[in-house]
Amino acid sequence: MVGPAGRRDDAFCDVTMRQSVNLVIPDSTLDHQFRENPRVDGRDGAIRFYAGHPLEAPGGERIGALCIFDSAPRDFSAEEERVLGELAACIEHELSASEELERAAAVQRGLLPKQFLSLPGFDVAGGCAAAPGVGGDFYDWYPVGEGAAVTLADVMGKGIGAAIIAATVRAVLRAVSRRGEIAAAVEAAAVILESDLDGAGTFVTLFHASLDMHTGVLRYIDAGHGLTLIAGADGSASRLSTTSLPLGADVEETWREHAVTLAPGDTLISVSDGVLDLFDGTLASLDEVEAIARSSATSQDLVDTLLALARTSAPDDVTAVVVRRRP
Repeated sequence: MVGPAGRRDDAFCDVTMRQSVNLVIPDSTLDHQFRENPRVDGRDGAIRFYAGHPLEAPGGERIGALCIFDSAPRDFSAEEERVLGELAACIEHELSASEELERAAAVQRGLLPKQFLSLPGFDVAGGCAAAPGVGGDFYDWYPVGEGAAVTLADVMGKGIGAAIIAATVRAVLRAVSRRGEIAAAVEAAAVILESDLDGAGTFVTLFHASLDMHTGVLRYIDAGHGLTLIAGADGSASRLSTTSLPLGADVEETWREHAVTLAPGDTLISVSDGVLDLFDGTLASLDEVEAIARSSATSQDLVDTLLALARTSAPDDVTAVVVRRRP
């Protein structure tokens, strides 16, 4: 609250912020500290009664005040003071939770690839538009032998728990996949996360692949994801098969590896289920994604188009990774 001229020193809340307890003024005209304040007899909403409690940021800094006021004097009971303090504590808790989520989101963003993948003969791009807070989507790529590994995963659920599981999946896949063993990497992630996924009652859908840049051969495992397609240079389109369950769905699951070849001009597109919600929410939405791919000059153009749609209409995380073999 500030005075009519915008001066902070006229504000009742400025005094509240300088103390650690409630400030209660039943009748400002009788209070020696405020009776000369221009807001007491001001025409623009006189303040006769005021009660406020200081608000602190998670670091202890005073950042404002929760207050109520009236143009008429009134009493304020001890019970009402207690309720005001509790309401202020609730606001401070929300501020703390919001700050923790923002820090977690910043850490999560830091785990995404920061540089374009140098893969001669291929155009690679990825992006993630996260819903508010933190979530379980992530994409990744990194050099492996004479090519690269590419991953897109989606942890069921939101919040810090999902983000931690996503970070663990990423770390395990990176550690094992550098040896070129796609199935072994997925199996290792499933074993390491078995107890965590079971305890959280969640699972992870996953597309994980290894691309040979010389031959265009893509070896992959689709663990219950089913949202990867190839838009062929010849006008064909095919959704890559998923024959394995998500991580966390069955401890006895085996991970079946498949292989396809990206011909010159072919585009591989893997997306999270949030992309479907940008259209009609069904698998038919992949037809829309394919159409955007064919009208996009580069992989980054396709990603940028999906992220632009996400900023206006996405209720869920939207993640995409695109690999196009140059003609």
